[in-house]
Amino acid sequence: MVLITTLMLWASILNPTSIYDFSFTSIDGEQVDMKDFKGKNILIVNTASKCGFTKQYKDLQALHEQYGDNLVVIGFPANNFGAQEPGSNEDIQEFCERNYGVTFLLSEKVEVKGEGIHPIFKFLTEQENLDFTGDINWNFEKFLIDKEGKLVHRYRSKVNPLDEAIVKNLK
Repeated sequence: MVLITTLMLWASILNPTSIYDFSFTSIDGEQVDMKDFKGKNILIVNTASKCGFTKQYKDLQALHEQYGDNLVVIGFPANNFGAQEPGSNEDIQEFCERNYGVTFLLSEKVEVKGEGIHPIFKFLTEQENLDFTGDINWNFEKFLIDKEGKLVHRYRSKVNPLDEAIVKNLK
């Protein structure tokens, strides 16, 4: 029985089939398992503090406050586009709290494209969905995962977090 369980664990690590097969480190150094969010919608966003879309932090926070019972918002700070997230984890966290009152979950700074891409983003950018696949083009792209852990929609940076295209999927 232990051997079967171990083999299943390694299979999910080497060939993940669900967002629930992943974990990440929060901005304050805690390990977060995605499986802890089963039964909730999840909105994953690659973020940056010095971007024209940075003001979306405010609307991500509003989304978190309004739909928090059924939605987990997770920001993944990344410096992949225009060096617009140059700060340390501490700098990012302080910036988000001070300027936007962010209380939703933030990961430590990660890579969202290229050789060092975080496994969650490698998985998400390869998933079939109604919208599009492939690399992230810029900061504040959004991935909406349903309560069963499936990627249902992907939104480019210009789509505001409070846009009806997102909100209609949370009701």
